[in-house]
Order: sequence, then C-alpha cells, then structure tokens
Amino acid sequence: MIVDCAHYRHGQRQSAAPLSLEEAAAICARDEEGFVWLGLFDPAPGELASVQACFGLHELAVEDAESHHLRPKIEQYADGTYFVVLRTARYLDDREEVDFGEISLFLRRTFAITVRQGGASELGEARLRLEQRPELLREGSASVLWAVLDQVVDSYAPVVEGLERDIEEVEGTVFSAAAAPTERIYFLRREATDFYRAVHPLLAPLDAVDRGSYPVVSTQLREYFRDVNDHLNIVNDEVAAQRDTLVTVLQANMAVLSVQQNEIVRKISAWAAMIAVPTFIASLYGMNFDHMPELGWRIGYPAVLTLMLLVGLGLYTFFRRARWL
Repeated sequence: MIVDCAHYRHGQRQSAAPLSLEEAAAICARDEEGFVWLGLFDPAPGELASVQACFGLHELAVEDAESHHLRPKIEQYADGTYFVVLRTARYLDDREEVDFGEISLFLRRTFAITVRQGGASELGEARLRLEQRPELLREGSASVLWAVLDQVVDSYAPVVEGLERDIEEVEGTVFSAAAAPTERIYFLRREATDFYRAVHPLLAPLDAVDRGSYPVVSTQLREYFRDVNDHLNIVNDEVAAQRDTLVTVLQANMAVLSVQQNEIVRKISAWAAMIAVPTFIASLYGMNFDHMPELGWRIGYPAVLTLMLLVGLGLYTFFRRARWL
C-alpha cells in the first residue's frame, strides 16, 4: 500500500496531494535537482513489482525487500542505487515485550523509496520532521536516509527503558532469595539478543558514512549521521550490558533454585531419619522369636513406645538445631 508519494525540490514539497507511481517515475526521469520520496507499507508482491518496473530497481534488492528478518545493512549497486535494511523496535507496555519491524530503503539521487513491514516501523513523523528542515531537504535524497535512521534510532531508547524495567523486576525477585520464573528470564534474554541483532550491525555502516564511504551523503549531512551514530553506540552499549546482566541473573536464579532444592532434600532426609529409627525398632519387635526377654516384662510394651518417642524427639531436636527443619 502506498502511504505517501511526494516530490521535493529546493527543500520544499511541490504538491500536497500524493503522486501516482507513473507521475513519480516521470518526475525522476526529468528533474535532476529534486527527488521523489515514495513510502510503502506492507506492499503486495505485485505492487512492489510495479515499483521495480517504474524505477528500475535491482532484482536482488527487491527480493531482499520482500524478505523478513534481514540483517541491517547498507549495500551499493553498480547503477548508483543504495539499498538499506533497518530493524525497527517498539516496547509494548501492556504485553511487556518488544515488537520488531523492518524498513527497506532504496536510495538514488533522484528518489528514495521506503518499504515498511510491521507495526513498529511508522515513518510519518520522520517525513514531517524532514519537511520542517528545508536546509536538509536541499541535500537531496540522502536526507531521507538520515530522517529514517534518526527516527529508528530514537525509537530504540524506549525499548531500552522497557527492557531495563523488566530486568530490574526480575533482579529484585532473584536477589531477594525468591526464585523468579526461569521462563521469564529466558524470554527477556531472547528479546535482548534480538534487539542487539537489530542495533549492533548498524554500527559499521554508520561508521562508513562518517568516513565518507558513500558519496551520496554530503559533508553537511555527515554531521547529522554522526549524531545518529553516537546515539546508536549508546544504545548498543546498554543492550550489551543488559544481555550480560541477564546471564548473571539466570545464573543467580539457578543458584537460588539449587539452594531451595537442597533445603527440600534436607527436610525430606530429616523426616526420613526420624521415621526410620522407630520403624526399625517396631520391625525388630515384630519378628517371631521364641525367646524375647521383653515379652515377659509387664512394662515392655510401654517402654518400647517411650523409647521410640524419645528417639524421634531427639532426632527432631537435632535436625532443628542443624536447621534442616
């Protein structure tokens, strides 16, 4: 589905109404100073094929755009087209989990085409912010890449905060000597790992932009990309720390579970010992011997019962002092 398609020239949007694919392609063919920004959301294969035909997109890049869960990257093709893959993320408070999406971006001097997949890839705010910065729009289609990257990286911060709250909650449970649900810790670990895979691969491409490896990005824009790179490095460090913390929490939780299991085993062993001694005495006197002195003793039966009770009481006192009970 086409969300918006606009022509920008000299830092200004040329028409409030969205353009059709044919109009956008015609403008790209004749306008050497401006560019077109086409935004798509969850396009059908036929729709993406139409865009490919109108703008001459490379088939391998289109194939990647139709795929999901790709590694974030920036690729350059021989015809001057850049293909960018970004992983988006948002924290869902009601479900306490991270929702991931994907953005593919085709970039050439005369156009920028964004393909969004998933609800976590909203770009309306990025377009609005860029339209309010005509000095950046004048830098060409690379300004779209900056706007999208800036939006995506800024959206990572609430995810870091949401994961941090969940980790602190689990930490508080584990280090209060109460076992946290192991499944919850594994789930957080998986989310942190998925988030790390969305963040970390972007570091190398942004470093390359800062070094001037992509001519499409002007010197003025590099300063803004450098700012995005700084924010991304902060997020990357925090996510890496969260992954390490979750490993420690998982180990601590296993230790707490082990201690609790040992306590249960000790209690079972103590009760088994208290039951075993009276059982042994009772079984001894249950044997069919002809000559047992206690059989002719009037207080023999009460004496044996008293002995069994005293032994049980003594063992109970011993295990209580040993903190087994």
